[in-house]
Formats: sequence, structure tokens, C-alpha cells
Amino acid sequence: MLFSSLPFLFGFFPLFFLVYFAVKGRNIRNIILLVFSLVFYAWGEPVYVFLMIFAILCDYTFGFLISKNIDENNKKRAKRYMIASIVINLLVLGFFKYADFIIGNLSLIPALSSLKPLGLALPIGISFYTFQTMSYTIDIYKGDVKMQKNIVTYGTYVAMFPPLIAGPIVRYHTIAEQLNNRTENFENFAAGLRRFVAGLTKKVLIANNVAALADGILRLHGKEYGAAGAWLAMIAYSLQIYFDFSGYSDMAIGVGRMMGFHYPENFNYPYIATSVTDFWRRWHISLSSFFRDYVYIPLGGNRVSAPRWVLNMMIVWLLTGFWHGAAWNFILWGMYFGVILILEKFFLRERLEKLPVLRNLYVILAFLFGWVIFRAESVSHIGEITASMFGANGTGSFTWLAEQDIVQLPHLFALVIGIICCMPVSKYVKKFFESSYAGDVFIDIATVLALVVCVFSLAVGSYNPFIYFIF
Repeated sequence: MLFSSLPFLFGFFPLFFLVYFAVKGRNIRNIILLVFSLVFYAWGEPVYVFLMIFAILCDYTFGFLISKNIDENNKKRAKRYMIASIVINLLVLGFFKYADFIIGNLSLIPALSSLKPLGLALPIGISFYTFQTMSYTIDIYKGDVKMQKNIVTYGTYVAMFPPLIAGPIVRYHTIAEQLNNRTENFENFAAGLRRFVAGLTKKVLIANNVAALADGILRLHGKEYGAAGAWLAMIAYSLQIYFDFSGYSDMAIGVGRMMGFHYPENFNYPYIATSVTDFWRRWHISLSSFFRDYVYIPLGGNRVSAPRWVLNMMIVWLLTGFWHGAAWNFILWGMYFGVILILEKFFLRERLEKLPVLRNLYVILAFLFGWVIFRAESVSHIGEITASMFGANGTGSFTWLAEQDIVQLPHLFALVIGIICCMPVSKYVKKFFESSYAGDVFIDIATVLALVVCVFSLAVGSYNPFIYFIF
């Protein structure tokens, strides 16, 4: 079930909050949240909900065993249980997400050509909740958190529906206290609802429109859309992935806030970054911090020799790329950014700091070509799009694309609004209006109008792709 769908907006969403606020008591409300979250997941994954329940039971048990052995000063045994938890989580994730990728590549070997893909559907959100459950057992071992004794409360943490399918990745220590002590009031509910509608607006009115533009162009061959179409498609896709992803994060953060949870921010205007290093401090912050804390730092971080640091960076970015999807283009995407970050560390950063305008252009080009690798359907498709951007397939024609009904006025409007909203303009506008009572009224009216327009757009069957099924 998608947040940007009528069944969620007019079915699940109001029903959940009616039941949630109709009961009192923290434990009862956590049970309601757990039950509704499992129903939410089972709506699209009726079988794989049992896989999530297995993850809950598995890591709750390991958390108990790790905690028990640490209390008994048997850290070696506790470490074995932590490693067992990590291995089981990664094996489950690897089997469902990467088995067919591995089999497909092995079948290219003549002696193994008889191997056939398993054809398993990818459990939605498995990459997100697997990282959450692993962080729980690792943090217990490190002494950063205490085990959660109540299995229902722990299950609520793993399964809670707001960040379940598209993040942010919420680590246990972030909301451990909030699971048992959080404040549900009108102020939090209103702020959360505004944040939810803002995210819905990003998704429905901007991301969906630019997605239709990007997908419409990239369905064609490079010789048809040429340089003009290639650049337009990749600019549109850059906006699509940002407003789709940040929109879902906003919706998740908003729904959580309505229940009194404070989830971590996941985006901070990444497209105004002054370096690629800065870009990755602003984009998908919860994932970047996860790899920093659980992979990069344990490998030694930057407290090692230069060659070892380079190796650490490439390992982290290889894993980051592979986390995003079981395909070679995602691996290449991760390695691409790993190489750029290494170059920035040793050569580029100091030089870029002296070139204010050029450094912004450099960052824009860096992520645009990165999104080419990310969006392409194959390695050869990367070459086709890139070649077109450099004019190998002609200049292309915006007029021809418009005549084919690929470029439409709503797409161009969303493109312009999207570019403006990539900058912190809305942030300053919001601050301006929040400074007075009339401003609050204006924000509330704008929120209602935005919700009405979004619902109308969904009701007429607008293009509504979900970019994160691959995760």
C-alpha cells in the first residue's frame, strides 16, 4: 500500500488514527500500531509478512542472548550471538534480493549455463527493516542500548508502517525512549499532518509529473531523443528521485510525528551541495550514517594509512551501491561515487573551495551522471544515454518531443517548480509565514488546498510510479 494512494488516504490512514486515539495506554497503542503495521505490510506482501515476523522473533531472541551474556561478563559468547544475528539477517536479505543476480551471472559460465533464476519477488522494504534489526543487536553488544524486554514493543519498532517501505532507516537507539514515552497532542498531530501533506505534494505533484517526462523520453532510443532529450530526461529524473524519496521520507516523518515519534531527518537540500562529499551528508542521511557507523568506522575509518583508507572507501561504496539493487549498474554507481570521493579527499576539495560557481556546476554534473548510471536498465543503456548527452545521437528536438506528446505543459511546470524547491526557498517562506498568526492560517489553508489537488490528481489516475520497489 502506497502513501500516495486513495486506499491509504481514505481507508487505512483515517481508520488507523481513529482506532489509535480511541484507546488509551502506551502498551495498547503500541499493540494497535503493530497490528495495523502488519496489515499495512500484508496488503502488498501477504506471504512475506511472515518473513518480517521471523526477523522480529529472531533478533529479539538474539538481543536477549547478547544482553544476558554481557551481564554475565561472557563477551565472547555475546559476540558470537551478535555475529550470528548479522549472518542470518544478511543471508535472508541476500537470498531474496541477490540470489537471482548471482545465479544470472554464474549461468554465463558454460559449465553452469543450466542454472535458472528462482524468480522470487523482492519483499518490499526488506533492505530497510533488515538494517534496523541488525543495528539493534549490534548496539546492544556495543553497550549503546539496553535490550527491549517487551517483544510487542520491539515488534512495533521493527514493523511500524511509516518508515517501513522507504525509510528513513530508524535505528533503535533513536526512538527507544519514545516507544514507551512519547507525547501525543494536537500540536504534534497538526505539525505531523502538515509534514505529511508536504511530502504527498512533493510525490504527487512534482515527482510523478517529472517521472512521466523522464520515463517517456527514456523509453525511446537515443537516436530519437538526442542530446536535448537526454539532458531533459536526466534533469527530470534527478528531480523525480529527489522528490519521490524525500517526499516519502516527509510523509513517514509526518505520520510518525502525529503519533508522537520524532524520526531522523533524511534529506537536507542535497542539490545545493558544494562538493560530492557535502552531497552525501545531505542525501539519504540515515543510510549514509548507517554505513559510516557500522562499516566505515569498524574498518578503521580515516585513522588508517592512505592506501587502507582508499580500500575502506571502496568497500563502503561497493556495499552502498549493492544495497540499492541487485544489478551491475548499482555496483558501478557505488564505485563511481567512491572514486569521486577519493579524488575529492586528495586532489579536488581544496581547489574547488576557491571556485564558488564552478564547484556547484561540478556537483550538479557529478550527480547527474551518477543518476544516469542509477537509472539505466543495463550497462549498455548507460552508454546510450551518456553518448546521447554528448551529442553522439544528434542534437534532438524539444519540439519533436512535444509533438509526440512526451513533453507536456504539466511536466514543464513541475520541472520548474521542482528546480526552485530544490533550494531552501520554501524553508525561508515557511519561516516568514510562521512569524505571525495570519501566517499560520495561510500555511493551514495552503496545506488543505495542496491535499485537495493531490487527491484530485490521484483520483483521475495520474502517473504514480513507486521507485523503491527495487530496494
